[in-house]
Order: sequence, then structure tokens, then C-alpha cells
Amino acid sequence: MEKKKVLIVDDQNGIRILLMEVFSSEGYETFQAANGKVALEIVEHETPDLVLLDMKIPGMDGLEILKHIKTGNPEIKVIMMTAYGELDMIKEATELGALMHFTKPFDIDEMRVAVNGQLKDGQEEPNPFR
Repeated sequence: MEKKKVLIVDDQNGIRILLMEVFSSEGYETFQAANGKVALEIVEHETPDLVLLDMKIPGMDGLEILKHIKTGNPEIKVIMMTAYGELDMIKEATELGALMHFTKPFDIDEMRVAVNGQLKDGQEEPNPFR
């Protein structure tokens, strides 16, 4: 069976490395991008199943990246990562098609459960994190 692909988009290297370790050990093929340009190139070439997307990224922000991803491929699942207090942006992200968001600092186990729920179980399970 082909590995599911997870793309991590965050300008903070430490967060990318942490998430890549977690999701590689869960059996996913992981990709990382520090900015929107790289993220969209990976989306185009690799078609990830799920994108973990930081809201605040220098250059192209998370909402812009989300719009591009959803325009190019509405099937790709996107989970937003946000700093505290970006609730207006979260509302917009949800309207643009993001599944859910995690506020930093997030609980890595909750995020793991959420990603596994999105990618391993199909859509039957209701999502407790919404």
C-alpha cells in the first residue's frame, strides 16, 4: 500500500523537524516547506494527502497558501496551525476549506490523533477536535 503523504508548512525549523519525526514514525511520507513558494511546489509535484499549515508565514501567509492549495486540488486535506489570537483568520480558513486548527503550542498527541483520524480511518469517525 502506498504511504500517505503529509506536508508540513511552517517557517519555524524546530516545529517542522518535530512534526516530520512524529509523522514519519507514524508511517507517513513527510515533506516540509518553510514558505509558501516551496509548499506550493511540493503540492504540485507530490500531491500530499494532508497539509499541516502554519497561519503566519513570512511572504505568503497561510490563508493565501490555503487558497492556492484548494484551488489547485480541493481533495487535499488541510489542518491549520495558529498562534493564539488569530481567530478571525481561523474563521476565514475554515470557510476556505481547512478542516480544523491547532493553537500553538499544540499537544503533539492530539495532532497525531487528528491526522491519523483524517488519513487512516476514512471519513466515518466524527472528529472530536472540530
